[in-house]
Amino acid sequence: MKIGVAKEVEYRERRVALIPDAIAKLTKQGLEIWVESGLGEQSCFEDSAYEEAGAQVISDKEKLWKEVDVLLKVGSPVEEELGLLTPGKVLISFLNPLGQPEMIQKLANAQVTALSMELIPRTSRAQSMDALSSQAGVAGYKAVLIAAAALPKFFPMLTTAAGTIRPAKVFVIGAGVAGLQAIATARRLGAVVEAFDIRPAVKEEVQSLGAKFVEVTLNEETVAEGGYAREISEDSKRRSQELVAEHVKTADVVITTAQVPGKKAPRLVTKEMVAQMKPGSVVVDLAAEQGGNCEVSEAGKDVVYEGVTVIGPINLPASMAIHASQMYAKNISTLLNYLVKEGELNLDFDDDIISGTVVTHGGEIRNQRVKDALASEQSPVAN
Repeated sequence: MKIGVAKEVEYRERRVALIPDAIAKLTKQGLEIWVESGLGEQSCFEDSAYEEAGAQVISDKEKLWKEVDVLLKVGSPVEEELGLLTPGKVLISFLNPLGQPEMIQKLANAQVTALSMELIPRTSRAQSMDALSSQAGVAGYKAVLIAAAALPKFFPMLTTAAGTIRPAKVFVIGAGVAGLQAIATARRLGAVVEAFDIRPAVKEEVQSLGAKFVEVTLNEETVAEGGYAREISEDSKRRSQELVAEHVKTADVVITTAQVPGKKAPRLVTKEMVAQMKPGSVVVDLAAEQGGNCEVSEAGKDVVYEGVTVIGPINLPASMAIHASQMYAKNISTLLNYLVKEGELNLDFDDDIISGTVVTHGGEIRNQRVKDALASEQSPVAN
């Protein structure tokens, strides 16, 4: 079986789907690996390292895309790449299927079998394949470093000849993988940390990292399938915002991570809340690309509002390309090992990992949520 690794073309995407170490292990299992020339030039992996690991470096992009059996990427293919996918091809990458269902329809029309790394089930059996979690952890870590660099204060408490410096107060909204890593990183830098989440089950994890859990009691289910936060009622949103406002006001740094798959990010921090923060304070909104948890944030920009710096970073994992690629390569290698048996691709749709991850096959979209999202986009708008 021939596995191809494509070079990323999206702006600022520096990650790679496989690193040389991962390729060395896969080739020992009898897989033939082709990589596009210059694949790792932005993530410090040279072509020579891939060749030493047993890969064949291909300079002809069209040849690689059309002749391999399975194509691996980090990001979803751009429009001009879709034409390079031939019927029967297997594509494995992040595809954002709920955010761009029309692209998923194009993959189905092209008779491509597409596996979306976002759809890996969040189960113990699939944990080592869960790229969404591994990359979220990178984002949570980097968000704190960005905040620390922007904050005109120290994070830790310092005792100096000029007096004692009090530690910074960090408030993390959302205690998923990104939020928990943000909490851990802020604590390692010496900050006093509080965290908020509508899911009461994460309280113990937050406290185990040395942070205070800010708890709200809601009279409805707050956990969706896969452990994600569920979209809640307007009344629950109002009560949550009131509690969040109290803690945003006193924080030096606010890091927001709350997202609902397939939907616009919940608005948790209003302009009024930002205006009440101390001048010099910092907000890092990890949901900026999905519309933002903070009303002030703009994706890819730093906005100063009433003396507060609001940062809306884009694709933070790509800014730590070496380790982010290492983690993603581990996720995707584990999935490949799971799918390939004796040199043949095994698509057993009775298996929850395979059935959950395969989004298109045999000319059809298999995922019902993607079908619903596509139908919603195609529905005529009433005047």
